[in-house]
Parts: sequence; C-alpha cells; structure tokens
Amino acid sequence: MIAIVGGGSWGTALGVHLARAGTTVRLWAREPEVVQGLRDARRNPWYLADVEVPPGIEATNDLGEAARGASLVVMVVPSEFFAPTLAALGPVGDDVPILSATKGFDPERHLRMSEVIAARFPRARVAALSGPTFAREVALGLPTAAVIAARDDTLAAGLQRRLGTREFRLYASRDVIGVESGGALKNVMAIATGIADGLGLGENARAALITRGLAEMTRLAVALGAQSATLAGLAGLGDLVLTCTGRLSRNRALGVELARGRSAAAVERETRMIAEGARTVRSALALARRTGVTLPICQEVGAVLFDAKAPAAALATLLERPPRREDH
Repeated sequence: MIAIVGGGSWGTALGVHLARAGTTVRLWAREPEVVQGLRDARRNPWYLADVEVPPGIEATNDLGEAARGASLVVMVVPSEFFAPTLAALGPVGDDVPILSATKGFDPERHLRMSEVIAARFPRARVAALSGPTFAREVALGLPTAAVIAARDDTLAAGLQRRLGTREFRLYASRDVIGVESGGALKNVMAIATGIADGLGLGENARAALITRGLAEMTRLAVALGAQSATLAGLAGLGDLVLTCTGRLSRNRALGVELARGRSAAAVERETRMIAEGARTVRSALALARRTGVTLPICQEVGAVLFDAKAPAAALATLLERPPRREDH
C-alpha cells in the first residue's frame, strides 16, 4: 500500500494514476468534504472534480493513520504546510521510503523538501519527484515524463519501476538538489511570464523571460550544489516551459491576474489553488543572499507581490538593466 499525504489536485492525480495501475492507495486529505466525496461519490469535490477516482483509493482525514502499514509515503502538501504535516505524521519505519512530490522550499528555513524530511526522519530513505506534470493530464492518463531523484541509485530505480507506467515515464537522477531546485524556481518564472502576458508584451518577451529565467534558476541551483545539466532536463527546462506557457498553469495565471491589478490573496481565495511561486520567491531571494547570486527576475516578482510595485514598473526595471554578455 502507498500512502499519499495531500488531497489537492496533484495528490489526487497521483492517487488516480497509481490506482489505475493496480496499486492500493491510502490518500490523506485535510478537508472532510474531500474525504467524504472520495468515499461516497468516488470524486474529489474540490480538485479535479470531473475525474472519477478508481476504487483502489482509500480516503482518510486521520493523519496519524495515514502512513500506517504503508510501504511508501508520498508527500504532496503545499510547501508552507509540509513541515507541520510531516511533524504530525505517524511513525514511519526506517525501511519505508519517503518521496516528496512538492515543488517549493520551506518558507521559514528555506530548505528543500527532502531536507525537511531528513530533519524529521533522519534515517529515512528520501527521494524527490519533479518534472513537467500538470495534475489533470496525469489523472487523465495522458503521456507524461518526470524525474525521480535520489542519492541512492537502488532507491531511484525501485521507485522508477514501482511508480512508472507507459504513460507516466520516469527517469532517474542522483541530483536531488537540482531536481528540487528546478521544480521550485520555475514557478517564480511562470509568474513573471504571466505578468508579461497579462501586460500584452508579446511572445518575444515570453521567450526572453523563459530563457533568462532558466539562466537565473541554473545560477542559484548550481550555487546550492546542483549540476547545471539537471536544469537543462525535465525538472528544469521541461517544467519551466510547461509552467510558463501551459493553460493549466496556476502560477502563470496568477501573473496574468497580477498584471490586471489583482492581488495574489484574492486570486487564491477564488480558486482554492495555491500558486507555489508566490511562496518560493521569498526563499529564492534568501538563498540568493546566502550564496551571493543575482536573481533579477525573482527580485522583481517579489517586489510586485510584497512591495506593491506596479507590474509594468517591474518589467521596465528588467528592460533597463545594463547590457552584458549572455554567458555572464
């Protein structure tokens, strides 16, 4: 049995995928309405409500019971709730792998999710799942490729076989830092791209932001200990392109609404969806200060989100930066 901790769209999609492949899943959700809907109507009433949930999924809102008897625990809660949820999780055996499928940083300590897991369960076998994965398309069984990252090759290979299918193709990586950093930072770039799209700046501007965003992501990830090649792969460039251009991207959608003068809080209240980029930008800037890396796009997104800077002024600041070599 696989325990999935988190009943949002991504947790639900992973549960549907695994149950469809014949795996028994116990899915924990905080909201009683979600648990009741999964039990009675075989649908999540709040997230992916039109997707039928296979009978192999057992729903619970008892966090203490969520991981009991599981042979794998998959954490899929938003980054701001990751540490407290993990702290309240029941005992997990040292031989039970814990897989993070959350894309973000701890908002207080600016740790990657695998580091948060290691702090709570020091002897745990930890891995991370990331890549260009819109939840709805995974739930519908559409072709998807993602990355399983673990320092232990045996663990990564085992999770590849256990979680992957023909439609959900998994690649293995040892670069946990790069995979997690790419998955987190691309959300900030998607907000920036959404702002540009909302201001009607055109497709040239979007391409420029994606490309320079990748350079910015790579600078910080490498400073944290990642391999630059990882950021050119699925968890970096692949996820960046999807999140900056896809119509299902909540971070890009947030950027569009910011360009229209709305606040992040107002947008999230309407949709129940959390745009991780709005949380990640604080950690990105804190890590940039710690490592001495410059992140101009993150800086301007943060100014729009937290300093009431006008989106048009933020884009103007980026355009007014002095010329430099591309490989600088």
